[in-house]
Amino acid sequence: MLGNIVYINDNVAHIEIPAGTPVGENLMNMHIIFEDDKKKILGEVEDISKDLIKVRLLGEIVNNKFIGGVIRKPTLSANIRIITKDEFGLITGEDGPESMNLGVSPLYDDYPINVNINDLFSNHMAIFGNTGSGKSCGVARLLQNVFENNKFIPYKSNFLIFDAYGEYHNAFKDINKINPNFHFKFYSTNKAEEDNKLQIPPWLLNIDDFALLLGAETHSQLPIIERMLKLVRVFASEDEIATNYKNHLIASAVMTILYTNQTAASKRDDVFSILNTCSTAQFNLEAPVQGIGYVRKFRECFLIDSTGQFSESILLTQYVSSFINPDLDRYEVKDDLYFTLEDVEKALNFTLISEGLLRNEKAYNEAITLKVRLHSLVISDGSRFFNYPKYIKLENYIASLVTVDGKKAQIINFNLEDIDDTLAKVITKVYARLLFEFTKRLANRASIPFHIFLEESHRYVQNDTDKFLLGYNIFERVAKEGRKYGLILELVSQRPVEISETVISQCSNFFIFKMTHPRDIDYIKKMLPNISAEIIEKQKSLQPGTCVAFGKAFKIPMIIKMSMPNPEPYSGNADIVKSWQVKQGN
Repeated sequence: MLGNIVYINDNVAHIEIPAGTPVGENLMNMHIIFEDDKKKILGEVEDISKDLIKVRLLGEIVNNKFIGGVIRKPTLSANIRIITKDEFGLITGEDGPESMNLGVSPLYDDYPINVNINDLFSNHMAIFGNTGSGKSCGVARLLQNVFENNKFIPYKSNFLIFDAYGEYHNAFKDINKINPNFHFKFYSTNKAEEDNKLQIPPWLLNIDDFALLLGAETHSQLPIIERMLKLVRVFASEDEIATNYKNHLIASAVMTILYTNQTAASKRDDVFSILNTCSTAQFNLEAPVQGIGYVRKFRECFLIDSTGQFSESILLTQYVSSFINPDLDRYEVKDDLYFTLEDVEKALNFTLISEGLLRNEKAYNEAITLKVRLHSLVISDGSRFFNYPKYIKLENYIASLVTVDGKKAQIINFNLEDIDDTLAKVITKVYARLLFEFTKRLANRASIPFHIFLEESHRYVQNDTDKFLLGYNIFERVAKEGRKYGLILELVSQRPVEISETVISQCSNFFIFKMTHPRDIDYIKKMLPNISAEIIEKQKSLQPGTCVAFGKAFKIPMIIKMSMPNPEPYSGNADIVKSWQVKQGN
């Protein structure tokens, strides 16, 4: 059936089909062995014509191990044969103590395909496919295989799934039936799901997080946010030094207003706005101000006389200036303090008034934008996601994410279907940043791995303005640095062309289900220099649940048929017939 090598062009061997010899079986995509006295080379059939079979050379078999890449080409007289069943394991992966099953090979009579767990899960991964291609079922089956593996118990695993459509709850909610040590935790953005509500402590958000949350657009807005976060912690402090510092800040702001060119009425209004935003025992409208032989309430010091001036301007100036202490500007604010979004809004209002930003025409638009957006957030349903009941440190908060009823949860599902993409994008970035910070702090690097599955990742992992505004994009930073700390991304998407190229470039393993969009297909071709054009074309007609897999975890690119997950995710189409049909007698 197979003749000799006619010639070798680049990395493709052209094999003659002897005249009158029929090709007795479907050889397309089958694997061929070239043998001579000194070497054994593996190739894959990528094209068949009337007279020639083209075989792409993939690698060498040395000491019964497959090594990708070919240094020495086969000789023209090499013996040529189809790979035998005994050799399948060389390319499909061995069933070892640190391996797991992915599915079967439809090319080789459903021979099982196994993968080394470290090779697959210690690197970033991408899972692409059209709607209906079996992508979501593939993700569910992949994780179910992890926990159904009888070789070990992944008790300490942490899989965080950011679920755009609430698909995966059904697939994993009964995971403890596999083993009572396995647990599933569910967070919801649905207001009706009070017992599972998603909540992020606002004090764990840094300047960059608030910049994203408030939709900051210019670098000049960042110092405002930085000042806001410092002040909210000052106002949340209750110790004596903090109180003195508050009085110093309020007094400094009041004095700044008193020495402006505004009318007395405008000055009074600005001072009262400050006191409505924040006040102390010494600075509030009813605070007593001691004069010589008499006492005035603080509000009474702002009575305007017939000349248009404050009647108690001297007393007012003396009282306010007595609280100004420049040495307090070196006060270091504590980080471990509880505060709410409402407290943040008060701090921002104080920042804008005390710094005079609302009277600065250049800064006004940028400052007022932050003010309006923060207020909109505070009064919106979105504020409930940042309404945490008590103070908690980052380490304890991360620990709370992966425990349920005091037990370790291995799969944590964040259902984001009830919020808009803008807020969902910020929330996923906040969690990515918090996990990145947590894993970097670990004394033993990468000792607590976290896997972030981003369903519909093209909505979040984009070439957006973060790099211009903040100097980095958190997903790109995780993609480039997270692996060494044990923070791994798994991108799940139907539109890979919309995902940040930097992030995709750092993925080491790929599962490609059926894709038909020309731009996505062209993008995949550019990403896969070592995969044959025939397989790229074949993926267009892959059956649901079948994918092309390649990368560090695979010896060669493989076509894998994955079994249906049990239970399945909620990812199927609507049953139109059932929905339309009216039962007889109704």
